[in-house]
Amino acid sequence: MKIPKGVEGDYLETKEDHLFFDIKGYHHPQDRKICFLRFYPDKNGERTKEGKNYKKIYSLDERYLKLREDYPQYLFFSNELDLELQGVEIKDIKKIYTPREYYDTLKMRIYLSEIENHSKNLCELLITDASVPEDAIGISGSPMIGLSKEDSDIDVIIYGTRASLEFQDKLKTLLLTSNNCRAYNLTEYKTHYNWRVGGSGINFESFLRSEKRKLHQGKFHGVDFFIRYIKSPNDWNGTFYDYKYKNLGRIKVKAKIIDSTNSIFTPCSYKIDCLKVLETKFIGNNINLSNLNEISSFRGRFCEQATKGESVFVEGKLEEVKFKSSKTHLRILLTNQKHDKMIVIDT
Repeated sequence: MKIPKGVEGDYLETKEDHLFFDIKGYHHPQDRKICFLRFYPDKNGERTKEGKNYKKIYSLDERYLKLREDYPQYLFFSNELDLELQGVEIKDIKKIYTPREYYDTLKMRIYLSEIENHSKNLCELLITDASVPEDAIGISGSPMIGLSKEDSDIDVIIYGTRASLEFQDKLKTLLLTSNNCRAYNLTEYKTHYNWRVGGSGINFESFLRSEKRKLHQGKFHGVDFFIRYIKSPNDWNGTFYDYKYKNLGRIKVKAKIIDSTNSIFTPCSYKIDCLKVLETKFIGNNINLSNLNEISSFRGRFCEQATKGESVFVEGKLEEVKFKSSKTHLRILLTNQKHDKMIVIDT
């Protein structure tokens, strides 16, 4: 399976400012990559690469603020997405780093750092014990670009729709039977609580209800790991210019999950039946909510959040989605850690 460069899981480095961005999604404009600032040079930074110190930037708001103040050339407004985005023009890209190439590099090298050794060993475990094809796995994150720290985690990418779904079925057994690879325990979930949903008002019990059954995260030799799944290129459906999104405001609903197959992928999505509209703050008029049938997110924390048949409370951005100027539906997009929510509730 051939995966193009410059998609979800890849990183890029800019020519002029030595910035590192993580690339988002499968579809991109012809002249640039949609990507979000992750590391920037700073003399007080705790990470070092080629004689420069770097700082890691976390929240989406902080990333936008940093670019607005110091690097506004990497902000642009997308008419197709009806949204201000971060992105780097093709002419300004120095290098694109891919998890596939990085994993291949680690297999060839003799001397590895501790995080590199754990990352490679986890991939080998998933290949041997969970039947992941060797050409369908890679390692992303800060180690891939040479900016890891001692406490960096392992960021594994699984490529291919079928390979991902088949692997997910085997992962539960692996987490129960492996001596070195396991799910989080209660103490670790408590540690993750503030990081994942801090400031959102979601209580720990609601957080734990979804979090404790997620299979794409855990510990390997005591190191945090996170697995992302990328669909096969044949399932990417069209191009960047085949889609047209329109911001319709915000909405809160109660919904039933009717299909959660795509909940493991990045971006993740859920097919829903809207049971009750609880609150709306619309932009514009004549919005037909009977077309609302999807929840979607590029944020990993919403992966595996709910399963088919469950009811959820959802709060997020309401968008109209047009595909090739004909098919139209509405979706709720979850992006903001504090304001967007997807909580499993009792029927």
